[in-house]
Amino acid sequence: YRSATEAGALLAIEFTGLVEYLALLRAAARALAPLGSSVMFYLAAAVSDFYIPVSEMPEHKIQSSEGPLQITMKMVPKMLSPLVRDWAPEAYVISFKLETDPQILLAKSRQALEKYRHQVVVANVLESRRTSVIIVTRDSQTPLSLSSEEIAQGMEIEEKIVSYLQGQHTAFMERKG
Repeated sequence: YRSATEAGALLAIEFTGLVEYLALLRAAARALAPLGSSVMFYLAAAVSDFYIPVSEMPEHKIQSSEGPLQITMKMVPKMLSPLVRDWAPEAYVISFKLETDPQILLAKSRQALEKYRHQVVVANVLESRRTSVIIVTRDSQTPLSLSSEEIAQGMEIEEKIVSYLQGQHTAFMERKG
């Protein structure tokens, strides 16, 4: 991370809302598409699969004196399909899959790879997300975990994820030639 940042090779895009995120993702993907396989999209896990559109948000504070509140949320649009298919089809795309049930994690990760046709899913279980993940590709699954010593030293699982994926991305670029 530090070397990529210092080399100007990392574009971290900050956003505050869903609409802003989707517009920025599309703009960045289209701008980077000419760079082909040298581009890596590391799409951090979604905060939620549901949201309330701005058009449905109240203008003023909701008064508790009006009684119980019922909220209907919309599904967050899935942007992996247009990213992979249209916006940056040659890029190396990494998504995340977080589950609370470890029994369905790998199947859901493989379903995502099949559905969206991207390269990697970083699969993790909510309970252990800070210490272990499984890197899932179409033909492999690689567990990455922090040891007790690494945790004591303050190492974060992201260091192992990024290091591993950097090597995978390099191999991807070489295959694409």
